[in-house]
Amino acid sequence: MSLGRLCADVPAGTVNVWDSMIGQNDIPLEAGQPYTLSFTASATRDVSIRAVLQLPAAPTTTILSKAAAVTTTPKSFQFTGTSTAAGLHAQLSFQQGGATQPFTLCLDDVSLTGGAIPPGGGRDFGSPVRANQYGYAVHGPKKASIVDASATPVSWRLLDSSGAVVKNGLTHVQGTDAASGDHVHIADFSSVRTAGTGYTLAVDGATSYPFAIADNPYKTLRKDALAYFYAVRSGTPIEAQYAGEAYARPAGHLGVAPNKGDTDVPCLPGTCDYSLDVRGGWYDAGDQGKYVVNGALAAWQLMDSYERSRGQGDLAGLRDGLLSIPENDNGVPDVLDESRWEMEFLLSMQVPAGEPLAGMAHHKIHDLAWSALPTQPDKDSQPRYLHAPSTAATLNLAAAGAQCARVWARDDAAFAHKCLTAARTAWKAALAHPDVYAPSSDSVGGGAYADTDVTDEFSWAATEFYATTHDRAYLSRIDTEITPAGFSWRDTGALADLTVVRLPSRFPDRMVAAARKRVLAVADGFVRDERSQGYPNPSLPANGAYVWGSNSVTVNNALVIATAYDITHRSVYRSAALESMDYLLGRNALNQSFVTGYGTQASHNQHNRIWAHQIDPKLPSPPPGSLAGGPDSALQDPVAQQNLVGCAPATCYIDDIYSYSTNEIAINWNSALAWVATFAADSAR
Repeated sequence: MSLGRLCADVPAGTVNVWDSMIGQNDIPLEAGQPYTLSFTASATRDVSIRAVLQLPAAPTTTILSKAAAVTTTPKSFQFTGTSTAAGLHAQLSFQQGGATQPFTLCLDDVSLTGGAIPPGGGRDFGSPVRANQYGYAVHGPKKASIVDASATPVSWRLLDSSGAVVKNGLTHVQGTDAASGDHVHIADFSSVRTAGTGYTLAVDGATSYPFAIADNPYKTLRKDALAYFYAVRSGTPIEAQYAGEAYARPAGHLGVAPNKGDTDVPCLPGTCDYSLDVRGGWYDAGDQGKYVVNGALAAWQLMDSYERSRGQGDLAGLRDGLLSIPENDNGVPDVLDESRWEMEFLLSMQVPAGEPLAGMAHHKIHDLAWSALPTQPDKDSQPRYLHAPSTAATLNLAAAGAQCARVWARDDAAFAHKCLTAARTAWKAALAHPDVYAPSSDSVGGGAYADTDVTDEFSWAATEFYATTHDRAYLSRIDTEITPAGFSWRDTGALADLTVVRLPSRFPDRMVAAARKRVLAVADGFVRDERSQGYPNPSLPANGAYVWGSNSVTVNNALVIATAYDITHRSVYRSAALESMDYLLGRNALNQSFVTGYGTQASHNQHNRIWAHQIDPKLPSPPPGSLAGGPDSALQDPVAQQNLVGCAPATCYIDDIYSYSTNEIAINWNSALAWVATFAADSAR
């Protein structure tokens, strides 16, 4: 680590030496290794400062703490200390507090060297035998990926919980996997259909993590992935009787001190002069902001999952009482109850009548500045603001509102009417203001979610309106097609085709035929991408780079593949969708399950302000069924930059709470996981 010359004004009047400091966080240290700090310092008067290298979290471990007598002439210093503990988050600080007179301190040529492992090195992914660490369906594909340099097949053995050989065979040599750099073999034991737990796969003395073979291993995952949404509800207490004692917490952002609350939220200064009650909804991701574009997609995926189950006759996913939520005995499918919690919030974000931009939707609401990690929602003291409306948010509200009107028509006609009325108002407002964009610079205290191309949102919203109302005026605005780029919160054009093939009786025959052809072509491409790799990922970026939230790309592409199965019932699509789940559950280059609670080596330190066990042992890890973002080869946070230097794209991940670019959680990632887990549970029966 080295820094350029830095000069800072040090105030007088502080008490402790650490009350004023210059520092660098997230420095990895190794136990038993010496570290040498060298730097040059000068000041506008003779002073004494202290150079400290320590692990700041309890129990605090100090590697070195040395006084340095600094003069007006630049002087070089060198100190050495040995670390007695390993950690990824050491802090180097130059402490100057306690001064009786102000002065200016200048630092230059700062370097910290030491340790035996080079940056990005020393990573151990465990056994070369990588399997789904949770479970395979009895009537489904069962494959594992093995890292092996052999150019010819090698022997594998499937062992039961007692160590007895159940099946053996030879691997298929897949070859070099470009995204990981691994030379991979595939073991296929799909013919084994005996349910049981504690299975392992052994190859050349190496053994996989244990896994189950079960009639339907996905029922529990479906429930947990959906239960995630109750746990991230805003504006209501999360009760132990539903979420469990570890996840119970008071209601957040209701205006109870120290909260400023979401019950009377003003606009960011300069954007409007009114306030709105925007309580409720789901906290978006690692922060406690709430965003219309992300929230609408997540709500859409839950409602689409409901429509899928209803259309396929899979009644298990439709039942009331499926989830442990307060609404689980009201006669309404729980997945709709959960989506309504977000939908009510989305409706509240609409600009009131009589105001400029009436009918549009505010883009987001969040804290003025980033809150500390961790921060419980009821302890958040930051002021919160509505951010300016955007066309993208308005059309997201219109699309989700039109879908809401359709899916709620039989269970709550009044709410369905409310949704459709708000959606129509939003549509008219978007037509009147088609180019109001959220700025990419609006990223203090919350994500920007910028989007300057809303042609896809117009098309998606028009599709949802036509499916609900059959008003032919919307047909001319449906002009996007699904492509190999898939879909995301920013790129929603593919959702038009997905809705058309989901509801073929509601659209013209020629339109359905064309959409069906496109969906199958894209799904075929995703299947080919999955089969071409050593690990079954239906995402194969053309530039080889894994993006922030790469696991959401994986699971969204799996949704497209599953939709292809729904409209053809061709087994190749079902198998590919289930193998995508294998990837998420451990059959990947990291030998890592990205779903909390599912697998021996499962993510549990995801970036989040509520569940922060890594920082505070009194807090829980994220609940079971929480999906981590996954590899991000751009290394967009300090922890990734310090620890993943030189990583192969598929391995640019670290299960650390401070690695927000690789290990965040988000509602639209979990909604996709819930959708695919529901498909898997339904198709495994």
